[in-house]
Amino acid sequence: MEHQHNAKNPNKSMTAEEMNMTSEEHAKMMGGEHSKSHNHNQPVDNSEIVKWKRKLILTWIFTIPIALFMLFEKIFGKMIFGDLTSWIILAIGFPVIFVFGFETIKGGLRGFVTFYFNMDSLISLGTIIAYISGFLNFFGIVQDYSGIAAMIMSFYITGKYFEVKARGRASQEIIKLLHLGAKNARVLRNKQEIEIPIEEIKIGDIMIIKPGEKIPTDGIVIKGESAVDESMITGESIPNEKKIGNNVIGATINQDGILYVKATKIGKDTFLAHIIELVEEAQGTKVPIQKLADKITSIFIPTVLIISILTLIAWYIITKDFSKSLGITISVLVIACPCALGLATPTALMVGSGMGAKKGILIRKGEAIQTMKEIKIIVFDKTGTITKGKPEVTNIFSEVKENYLLEVAASLEKLSEHPVARAIVNKALEFKIKKYKSVEKFKILRGKGVEGYIGKKKIVIGNELLINERKISIKGFEDKIHKFEEEGKTTMIVSENDKVIGVIAVADALKEDSIEAIQLLNLSGYRTVMITGDNEKTAKSIAKQVGIKEVIANVLPEDKVKKIEELQMQGMVSFVGDGVNDAPALKQSNVGIAMGTGTDIAIESGDIVLTNGSLKGVVSAINLSKETFKKIKQNLFWAFAYNVIAIPIAIAGFLSPVIAEIAMATSSISVVTNANLLRNKRI
Repeated sequence: MEHQHNAKNPNKSMTAEEMNMTSEEHAKMMGGEHSKSHNHNQPVDNSEIVKWKRKLILTWIFTIPIALFMLFEKIFGKMIFGDLTSWIILAIGFPVIFVFGFETIKGGLRGFVTFYFNMDSLISLGTIIAYISGFLNFFGIVQDYSGIAAMIMSFYITGKYFEVKARGRASQEIIKLLHLGAKNARVLRNKQEIEIPIEEIKIGDIMIIKPGEKIPTDGIVIKGESAVDESMITGESIPNEKKIGNNVIGATINQDGILYVKATKIGKDTFLAHIIELVEEAQGTKVPIQKLADKITSIFIPTVLIISILTLIAWYIITKDFSKSLGITISVLVIACPCALGLATPTALMVGSGMGAKKGILIRKGEAIQTMKEIKIIVFDKTGTITKGKPEVTNIFSEVKENYLLEVAASLEKLSEHPVARAIVNKALEFKIKKYKSVEKFKILRGKGVEGYIGKKKIVIGNELLINERKISIKGFEDKIHKFEEEGKTTMIVSENDKVIGVIAVADALKEDSIEAIQLLNLSGYRTVMITGDNEKTAKSIAKQVGIKEVIANVLPEDKVKKIEELQMQGMVSFVGDGVNDAPALKQSNVGIAMGTGTDIAIESGDIVLTNGSLKGVVSAINLSKETFKKIKQNLFWAFAYNVIAIPIAIAGFLSPVIAEIAMATSSISVVTNANLLRNKRI
């Protein structure tokens, strides 16, 4: 299979050095903002997991003594060091809250200045109020909650560590992709074979790839033959045969022969770099349901702040106990932190897009995950989508040996550049015909065929019109010729000395799995439609073979969009295409699915890209979107349910601040764990 594309994204780029950086370095490049605020949308890598683990250990080193002091007081009814204990707790609690929890406090308090509250606003306010109570306690105003403040922050950091660790699994696909590339390359320089780092490869360099080695960067084979394992791109386990003229992709693995490859793309232009871009794009986008969740969160946090104030006032009026009222208020602030709500969608989307990347399904736009489940009509372009996009010999009918017929036909056709001629020459190669007969007086007859002499034999190869012009009888071949033509095939009649010796049928052959994919879609209740610029006879023939009953033929490229618009009046439409002329239709459709073996512009226009060019990827993409959206809905339900149930319990005074924090951390971890269960689904 030849991959001839690279999606261009002017807003993102990746150099060769970045392609080979460590995961920690990559984190600095793409996760810098994450380290500054509580941002659930960013991918997670090892450096962030290590950071939170370090915080986890240090906070508990300080918090365990505080917990022991408080336990001693509960058991024995007095403080272990008397009045000095309160000062010790304040001193030990300070680094927990204001050093290890500094990012949380800073990010949370920023909302009170900008009036744009985030997930950390409630935790920050709760811990600071609890910590200050330790000082107010010296004046007998309130009970001392400063030790609880440190415990709240410690449990919060513990929850964050497990959350980041679990969420990190969802973004490991990018890191795995980064590590797929080769680190060094063997190239020819001044007729000498030298080994250089991959970032030093230049376009035009000749790379030598031995069996078992990774191909350093995208290129074209100029010498040698081998099978190449492209499973990391296509998801297919069977290696693809490569020979001179075939394109190869960086990071794929050479199997059994030595290949000499001319580098055609490096750094940010390589196929692998663009896959990483596409996966990152998908993980950074928001589905419509996430936008709704964000809107609810932006209203929810100020509402909780108001409820907290009202809770404080109400409990004080009821109990006249400001200390107890403050403790309940702190519990409300802590339990209400909507972290689980913030994690619900992006985590599921990260897992889904990562799974898709492994299977050769690149989700470029997160919205497609939600929209895909509403699709009723799937429209397919014909050439290059349902079919391979290049003519192949499908039938041979001959009165002489097939080898002889192909030897004669290929001897003439190798002198022509016509796609039909190339198909006949390729078929001759399959028959191990490598030496051709000498041809004289060769002539191309435009729109009809070719003619020439092999020795003293006059050879004419062409359509029925040309054969009739030469007054050559087709008796005995009529039925076959008409049958092939009815099937929409180009029929080449081969004559030798004015006598027909055989017929060769050429057609744009179906992709191997097109029939199976369409059948699965039909059984699932989708309305499948084929759209093409071909004539109706050819279009209907192809549609019949794959099982599509609805055909729109003779459509000019500029009219495809109008046809999609008409179909959209009847339901949500997904368009599957691969060519430059498909780009507008891909954009117009509700979900555009671009074949990864197509053109750059088509890939850029698609919401989903199928890297292996297989239509079975359409079925997998639908299944993936349904399963991912199901997880998003489950996560949002449990996140909302948690807050709806927990906040009234806290307001009623049944939750201590520490228990509230443990519950809040557990809810976040459960949402991330549920998203990761998506990996167990078969798509």
